[in-house]
Amino acid sequence: MNTVSLIGNLATEVDLKEVNDDKKVATFLLAVDRGGREAGADFIWITAWERQAELCSEYLHKGRRVAVEGRLRTRTWEQDGQRRDAFEIVARRVEFLSSPTTTEGEVIPFETAATA
Repeated sequence: MNTVSLIGNLATEVDLKEVNDDKKVATFLLAVDRGGREAGADFIWITAWERQAELCSEYLHKGRRVAVEGRLRTRTWEQDGQRRDAFEIVARRVEFLSSPTTTEGEVIPFETAATA
């Protein structure tokens, strides 16, 4: 079973792109506190697709707290003759944990953001 659940803060703005036949994909970096005696955070790339990608792009901004549920995926490529690996989470669900805001800084009620 490949299931991952994370809670953290966006470390970057959401990058929304259109790929292939009008499919939309959003990516952002999530900072997840390690907790306990081990200080610091882990930074994990999150990928969301279609309507969820649009909602993330519209309502999430750097610093926002979210919960992400999804699956772990690895990517491998070659760069400068060396093999590179990266891990990312493909989101099934992204839950906004702090009130979303518009680009002008106005707070949007959770009900509006959840049904949008």
